[in-house]
Amino acid sequence: MNLSIDINADLGELDADLDAAMMPFISSANIACGFHAGSPIRMRETVLLCLKFGVAIGAHPSYFDRRDFGRRELGLDAETIYSLTLYQIGALNAMVAAEGGRLRHVKPHGALYNRAAVDAEAAHAVASAVRDADAGLVLVGLAGSALIDAGKALGLTTWAEGFADRRYTDNGLLLPRSHAAALITDTDEAIAQTLAMVRDGVIPSVNGQPVRMTVDTVCLHGDGKHALAFAAALHAALHAAGIGIAPGLS
Repeated sequence: MNLSIDINADLGELDADLDAAMMPFISSANIACGFHAGSPIRMRETVLLCLKFGVAIGAHPSYFDRRDFGRRELGLDAETIYSLTLYQIGALNAMVAAEGGRLRHVKPHGALYNRAAVDAEAAHAVASAVRDADAGLVLVGLAGSALIDAGKALGLTTWAEGFADRRYTDNGLLLPRSHAAALITDTDEAIAQTLAMVRDGVIPSVNGQPVRMTVDTVCLHGDGKHALAFAAALHAALHAAGIGIAPGLS
């Protein structure tokens, strides 16, 4: 296989059994740090799972918003965003280090992720927190976003992310979850989109317009009704297409 891609999933959020079942099909995990979901116990459990399966460990910081699962925009100022991001990275890093592992990357969650994709000030706050926590950490953000630009400006290694099961606007942003077509629920369609972004660097928007993107990692959501079946199907399809699955380089 001459081509490989990192496959990541957001874990430590809801179902511990599902997290364990997802491990053979992913190469990186973004672990909830307690602000939108999870707990100290779930964080450590998920770290141990990642170490057992050789899955790269990342922090998944968010707004402090458990009621709405971190998906509500709170309009926080940059200083607050910096502080809450740094806090969550530090908490997970302590657990990883205690188990003899290494924290590899940081990927914001939900509304914080979406805001940092388009808001340069918020993006700089998140990237600064990552740099100040550990300049060797990889910053994961939406391909072509302000967060990727901010990370590069601060000298961080960045991974541009694409989504297997989300539709995109014509300008390359994620279609908001409030839109009826935001999620791709058909397995074949989601696999086709993943193959297109990995092999061709272009996918259709929700309106059928070409969206060009270069991705280092692809996210599949680990909290959906058919998450495990889709993860297995995507894993098989990538291998059938001659595409390996492995953590990105940092």
